[in-house]
Amino acid sequence: MMKKNDKILLGHGSGGRLSHELIRDLFVKHFSNPTLIKQSDAALLQLGSTHVAMTTDAFVVDPLFFPGGNIGNLAIAGTVNDLSVSGAIPRYLSASFIIEEGLPFEALEQVVITMAEEARKASVEIVTGDTKVVDRGKCDKLFINTTGIGEIRAGAGNIASGDLIKAGDKILVNGFIGDHGMAVMSARNQLHIKAPVESDCACLNGLIDHVFNATGEVHFMRDATRGGVGTVMAEIVASRPWGIQLFEAEIPIRQAVRGICELLGFDPLYVANEGKVVMVVDGAFADKVLQQLKSHPLGQDAAIIGEVVERHPGKTWLQTSIGGNRIVDMPAGEQLPRIC
Repeated sequence: MMKKNDKILLGHGSGGRLSHELIRDLFVKHFSNPTLIKQSDAALLQLGSTHVAMTTDAFVVDPLFFPGGNIGNLAIAGTVNDLSVSGAIPRYLSASFIIEEGLPFEALEQVVITMAEEARKASVEIVTGDTKVVDRGKCDKLFINTTGIGEIRAGAGNIASGDLIKAGDKILVNGFIGDHGMAVMSARNQLHIKAPVESDCACLNGLIDHVFNATGEVHFMRDATRGGVGTVMAEIVASRPWGIQLFEAEIPIRQAVRGICELLGFDPLYVANEGKVVMVVDGAFADKVLQQLKSHPLGQDAAIIGEVVERHPGKTWLQTSIGGNRIVDMPAGEQLPRIC
């Protein structure tokens, strides 16, 4: 538990254990209300007879430009995806910019053009925003804050809670994990890797539409961003009457990503993604959902990576490629700061 004389660490922004403690012991403690305490990726709200989802996010990635994207499409995709995995159809976004004096106009324009293109591809509109410029040295080039609003799909109001998950469900991911984190890491540290890795940054609402048009048997979704797939698994299983079994051999990881992780001491399970959704689906429909994912450009490398089990309730276990088992828990510290 945090104390008043504690100081904020980079790890408090990791999406792992320190982040959860900060949110629980400070923000939820003082802002507590029935909507906030659910702590889903988007708040589910009712305005009269209309059910909407609302989310907000801030983007401080370093560097601003990285293989496969920049802070602009990252901001759009991150917000669209938080709405989409909460069972909503994204409609409108806001965009606020905190700009450091001295940022080249050309760089800012490139970011804005990228945001506009990504928003058009996702069929969302940027309808309001704000701009602030701060003194040189008071901000690291450019920070962006976005807020998104969408309509909740009929029958999808419980997707974000995980309350529909049951033993026998299967766990799917729509492709290779860890690409974004290693792309940013390589760009930040100027690692000249022979097999370059590009960010997977993408808006997932089209992919999710594709699945929902074919089946309604999706019980849970979450985009595996800062804390990676491992943190998503640890979050959803906590205090539940069931457990999760993952199979390392089934988790899609590029050889280049695996190699960089081994070289630098990272676990791919906890490396950030910006175009990956983890789905928990009814076991009887898992193959159908897998085929739907594979038939979409953003799901061609999708895989079933685990299952919900009755044994070891409240815990996630990973069956390793060599036949052993280890617990998958939340990371205690920060693997990669300023990854999104």
